[in-house]
Amino acid sequence: MKLVLDIALTHVRSRLRQTLVGLMGVAMGVGFSVMMAALMEGSQRDFVSQLVDALPHITMSDERREPPRQPAEDQYQVVAFSGLSTMATRPGIKNPYAIIASLDSWLDGAVAPSVQARAVIRYASRDTAANVTGIDPKREVAVSKLPEQLRGGSLDDLYRSSNAIILGDRLAQKIGARVGNTIAVVSGTGRVLSCTVVALLHSGISQTDETQAYTLIKTAQILAGQTGIVNAMRIRVSNIMQAMDVAKRIEAQTGYKSVSWQEANEDLLSAFEVRNFIMYTVVGAILLVASFGTYNIISTITHEKTRDIAILKSLGFTESTVRSIFLIEALIIGLAGTLAGWALGYGLCRALETIEFKSPFMDATHLPLYYTPTHYLLAGLVALAASGIAGYLPARKAAHVHPVEIIRGAS
Repeated sequence: MKLVLDIALTHVRSRLRQTLVGLMGVAMGVGFSVMMAALMEGSQRDFVSQLVDALPHITMSDERREPPRQPAEDQYQVVAFSGLSTMATRPGIKNPYAIIASLDSWLDGAVAPSVQARAVIRYASRDTAANVTGIDPKREVAVSKLPEQLRGGSLDDLYRSSNAIILGDRLAQKIGARVGNTIAVVSGTGRVLSCTVVALLHSGISQTDETQAYTLIKTAQILAGQTGIVNAMRIRVSNIMQAMDVAKRIEAQTGYKSVSWQEANEDLLSAFEVRNFIMYTVVGAILLVASFGTYNIISTITHEKTRDIAILKSLGFTESTVRSIFLIEALIIGLAGTLAGWALGYGLCRALETIEFKSPFMDATHLPLYYTPTHYLLAGLVALAASGIAGYLPARKAAHVHPVEIIRGAS
């Protein structure tokens, strides 16, 4: 085996320029595949992380996924209803605090009541639409990252002012409001409340920061004109990947529509799957091109060494031994290229981290990259496999040729 390895190393060193070309091809394939995998997975993880941190894992509303059966349906063979109208106000969740107590008994997480209302925020002759969410600050800290996202105040400040309100920082910027200003909040029914801005919200997601406002539950109830009503619950679970299963169980238990963060962002997550498929296809194409380069180099070396093959076979080397020599040559190039590619990929990732950019959707200033040994190992294994195949095929062909035919052809 040592003799086979020595012969393979001699062949590699004797064609140093060709060896370097093959090594560079493998290195570039591995390096760029590592960089792309880190970039694509990093951006996906960063987006999902910000999305999950900014919103509850599950939102239960006072809606039903399917409309309840009407009494007439049980008495008659009803084909269709006519003359029905939608309710002017939301019905609310029945016995909300009994439901919270029931969920607390088995849920590995936390539940907080809330009141959802639509309103127009007005200040200094400027106005903008907003989603006003009434919360219980003591319970809210367990279901969202809201306390960490506040600027210029805290959740406890909601208790310290009459009709206190927290505005998204971009929403406040739209109307020119600051902490301490008194603004007008106009509900859909025309009710107007004078509220004091006690803090600004900065979640890092533009849509949230431009449209979201928070008040105490009682303030939101007054704004909606429904005192004592709770029309939504915000739920956080310890394992975010189980949110969909937990949401189904909550909906089956309560009958109210419960939407997990996966369901709420189903289209976006599907787009990520398509993007990942495209990414791995491109990475595979890069490695395939690199393997063709290795194949051409090994084929050239094999062709130039046909006379050596004849001498080796005439000295008693078997076909399998000859194949092993050229297979080892290819693997040496593949291994050296993989190591160089790992270094190149790491360097490219570090270089990308220095690039600054501004996203219109997220509060990100640098490209998010995800480092994991899996990317390096996967790219390395594919490169070694491609190099092995690229070396085996021409070696197999050369090993089948009879030494007499090689010597006659060379003379």
